[in-house]
Amino acid sequence: MKFVGLLLFPFAFLYGVVIYFRNKLFDIGIIKSEKFKLPIISVGNLTMGGTGKTPHIEYLIRLLEKENKLATLSRGYGRSTKGYLLVDDKANAESAGDEPLQYRNKFKDVVVAVDEKRSRGIKTIINTYPETDIVLLDDAYQHRYLKPGLSILLTDFYKPFYHDYIVPTGTLREFRAGSKRADIIVVTKSPRVLSPITCKSMEADMKLLPHQHVYYSYIDYGDLVPLNEFSESITTRKFSFILMFAGVANPYPMEEQLKTLSDTVEVFKFPDHYQYKIKDIQKIKDHFELTFPKNKVIITTEKDAMRIKGTNLEELFVNLPIFYIPIEIKLHKKDKEKFDKQILNYVRENN
Repeated sequence: MKFVGLLLFPFAFLYGVVIYFRNKLFDIGIIKSEKFKLPIISVGNLTMGGTGKTPHIEYLIRLLEKENKLATLSRGYGRSTKGYLLVDDKANAESAGDEPLQYRNKFKDVVVAVDEKRSRGIKTIINTYPETDIVLLDDAYQHRYLKPGLSILLTDFYKPFYHDYIVPTGTLREFRAGSKRADIIVVTKSPRVLSPITCKSMEADMKLLPHQHVYYSYIDYGDLVPLNEFSESITTRKFSFILMFAGVANPYPMEEQLKTLSDTVEVFKFPDHYQYKIKDIQKIKDHFELTFPKNKVIITTEKDAMRIKGTNLEELFVNLPIFYIPIEIKLHKKDKEKFDKQILNYVRENN
């Protein structure tokens, strides 16, 4: 723990104690958690972000959508609206949040909704779409007023929860013991080549309960997607210079990926879920135009692209080569079959 972290530790401990007692009130039933008859799968984390919830929700959608009518429910972090909102073709990142908009753009047959009160959101979905078979909850691990049927906890391979501390000393939203509520723990952003010894060591540090299962996932990057007509004519995928900008919790894995496309990658970092302003985009544009190489390009994340498409910011990039790079998560071969089976069995037994 760094010196600043030590100074903040009393505040972190006090915050953690408050959350601990809140959780205890739920555990012993003084504060009630609402249950639903249909399968509810929650994907969340103990940290403030950056574990990859969005691509894991998308993995579950691809796994389940062929045989089920799905709905996703998010809080809609950073949105300008309140209450329940159906994310439709009229929605944008400002009104609905970037992640729900991404689900909507990719999965047209899935009901995508946002509501800061998850129980109310589920009831509205069921009343409006009674054919719904499953609801996937995005980032609801600490939302104890609702009890999911299956709870999936994500933790970063390079920063696992058991090496982290409560905010503001670290990035945990609650004490590490909160991991005991999970049915499944997925270690995200793991290397493609994974040592069994490493897995065994990590699982020992997690202090698992008998019912808990651990799986390991990694990021699989897709092909570059052009953000405007000007970029559609660019076919090369090796560049002299890449200017990357990102408003996500952890941009480093993408930065490493882009280094396979260029020897020179410069990064403009913004806060997670950042709502870009004209001056931000102008700064990126001016810096890009002043760089010397001819074979240069701007690349951002898929989430950031959601915050730009369909807004007046998009016009600033009209004559510039700009792309986003989509990602999917993959489970290691030894885990995929077991993970898929556990999810499918839960759905079939509770649907």
